[in-house]
Amino acid sequence: MYNNLTDEEKRIIINKGTEPPFSGEYYDFWEEGDYVCKQCDNPLYSSQAKFESGCGWPSFDECYQDSVKKIPDPDGYRIEIQCAKCGGHLGHIFYGEGFTDKNTRHCVNSLSIKFVRKTKVQLH
Repeated sequence: MYNNLTDEEKRIIINKGTEPPFSGEYYDFWEEGDYVCKQCDNPLYSSQAKFESGCGWPSFDECYQDSVKKIPDPDGYRIEIQCAKCGGHLGHIFYGEGFTDKNTRHCVNSLSIKFVRKTKVQLH
């Protein structure tokens, strides 16, 4: 069962849209936690993989293993990234830009993801 989505979230996640640059809630957001798929809650990215690229969308240089599918984009030159669990559109992946040592940028729509804050477990 998937989470309910707003019309704008459906436009991006299901219909492969893009939110305007610098408009998403996670573009300039730096708390510690994880980012999960907005549609199915699949864990996608750690906040430790997030970096400032200046592109206008949240950027990550790695994802959790087997959490993201890479699909050739119909435009013929980009690679689309989708949630590996539900197939929801996340954004695109780019290589060779030199932003981090991993030389990879997952450019993700904020409306495709949801932030889950790390909780501190207290031991007695």
